[in-house]
Amino acid sequence: MDSFQSVQPEDVVKVLGEARATTCILDPCPSWLVKEARGGLVEWVRVVVNASLREGRLPAGLKQAVIKPLLKKPSLDPTNWNNFRPVSNLPFLGKVVERVVASQLQGFLEATDYLDPAQSGFRPGHGTETALVSLVDDLRRELDRGSVSLLVLLDLSAAFDTIDHGILLGCLVGMGLGGTALQWLQSFLEDRTQKVLIGDSCSAPQPLSCGVPQGSVLSPLLFNIYMKPLGEIIRSFGVRCHLYADDVQLYHSFSPASKEAVQILNRCLAAVSDWMRVNKLKLNPDKTEVLLVSRKAEQGIGLQPVLDGVALPLKAQVRSLGVLLDSSLSLEPQVSAVARGAFAQLKLVRQLRPYLGKPDMATVVHALVTSRLDYCNALHVGLPSKTVRKLELVQRSAARLLTGAPYREHTTPLLKQLHWLPVSFQAQFKVLALAYKTLNGSGPTYLSERISPYEPPRRLRSSSEALLSVPPPSQVHLAGTRNRAFSVVAPRLWNSLPREIREAPSLMSFRKQLKTWMWDQAFGPS
Repeated sequence: MDSFQSVQPEDVVKVLGEARATTCILDPCPSWLVKEARGGLVEWVRVVVNASLREGRLPAGLKQAVIKPLLKKPSLDPTNWNNFRPVSNLPFLGKVVERVVASQLQGFLEATDYLDPAQSGFRPGHGTETALVSLVDDLRRELDRGSVSLLVLLDLSAAFDTIDHGILLGCLVGMGLGGTALQWLQSFLEDRTQKVLIGDSCSAPQPLSCGVPQGSVLSPLLFNIYMKPLGEIIRSFGVRCHLYADDVQLYHSFSPASKEAVQILNRCLAAVSDWMRVNKLKLNPDKTEVLLVSRKAEQGIGLQPVLDGVALPLKAQVRSLGVLLDSSLSLEPQVSAVARGAFAQLKLVRQLRPYLGKPDMATVVHALVTSRLDYCNALHVGLPSKTVRKLELVQRSAARLLTGAPYREHTTPLLKQLHWLPVSFQAQFKVLALAYKTLNGSGPTYLSERISPYEPPRRLRSSSEALLSVPPPSQVHLAGTRNRAFSVVAPRLWNSLPREIREAPSLMSFRKQLKTWMWDQAFGPS
């Protein structure tokens, strides 16, 4: 690709509508006002954007950043500067131009299938949930085979801030960019400045010689391009991986009797460390975590990977993309943590109830409570009822709070009143939605490889009913483990659906029909 395409007025209207109204102190007027008045500004913005794309440069005024340090977690010590993330606040018009470039660059990456198939960060149809569903599916299948797995969660320090511009430009040339398209991206990277704003105090601008700005629209895409070789290096050792931007998860499965497995993993980690060093990225061995996934804890004796000369101790549980994984993949620690956090938020929200109307209260409850139940809940399918009950208690308490019902009020009518599916049905809904997207080409390749259409040994009426192949019982040894895996549970749930739902023409239609059908399953026909 040698040039970016010029934008039309309707493209500008769409981009301005999608852009977040985050005003920077460098903006001449509030970004919300630009969005509100976009009808009268479309032609002016179009001229600026097209001139930038045509000339292959981003104006210097749009390459300035104001850094507002953001505490990584509320629980961290605010007096320790290492606990802050340097988020760049950028001029609104610059982010509009970035959004145009990012859209065209994303289209080019998809058309050429350039990005690593295991990279889930900032890609349409991909996310933390799809990555975790794939990871846990692999680990459950290995458990079922009697294998053990070592899961290593690598920690990178300030990954976006240390990217080498020369190396990144080489990657862009290698993927087929040239002409004014490459010139524009080089201009985006070079001659950037930033200043730090704390309260009312602002530092003098400082030049940036490396890195891509956190808070930029384009930076995550450029980071994915930069990281592409890493997945190939990891897989060359027979080790599997998942990447979500700078979160790198690699895992190696093997027989408990294997004498060479840890050595293979150590060679892989050494190669990863070498690549990181050459590419100016910094691994942090002290914060890298390892989980042994096995049926028996004693199978981990003598298994200790090493990274940069630092022995990595095995943890009882690790947090991967926001989800606590334990050695047996019971998800008990994760569910307990979600329930505790949700109940703590409910306690706070209850104090706001006298001051909020029902619509505002519903918004707050969803943002602080039910969103926790929804996060990665595709992993909850098939969990024991005693585990799921912890989440059900949260949902029931939230329903009582929203409806004003007393503590002992039966909650089934309340869930129906709020149009909420019970927790277990919501998890099944999520799995089925993932299956639909995967089967219709809008999900990750790594999920589509796990489910396949049913092909009967001879031509039958069921051949055209959009059924999926279900692993036979002879291939599933540990029912409580493998039956929770996406590759097993998704086909079973899918095949239980009425044919008209399986053959829905669009995702919106599928979700609507599925909600109605699952509603009847949960509460009985209306």
